[in-house]
Amino acid sequence: MNVGLTLATLAYEPPPDTTKGLNQVLGYLAWLVTAAGVAGLLIVGSRMAVALKTGDAEEHVREYLIVLVACVIGACAGPLVEFLGLVGFWNTEK
Repeated sequence: MNVGLTLATLAYEPPPDTTKGLNQVLGYLAWLVTAAGVAGLLIVGSRMAVALKTGDAEEHVREYLIVLVACVIGACAGPLVEFLGLVGFWNTEK
């Protein structure tokens, strides 16, 4: 049996205490990104409603796209970091 191949296939898992604080901070940031995205959509929607009520013809599609792109980036940040293999980058204990 090839010991090197067996060791190479095992993924390194840091102890749970090592990343506990970082995971908690990332969880809070994920909730803040979600709240900011919802607030951004509500703000743009309310500005559009006020502009429509007053008769102003403003372009709000660009603002919606900016908020939606920011929401997509915020939602994809965690899976993107995991896909790129940067999860172990922050672990300094080896």
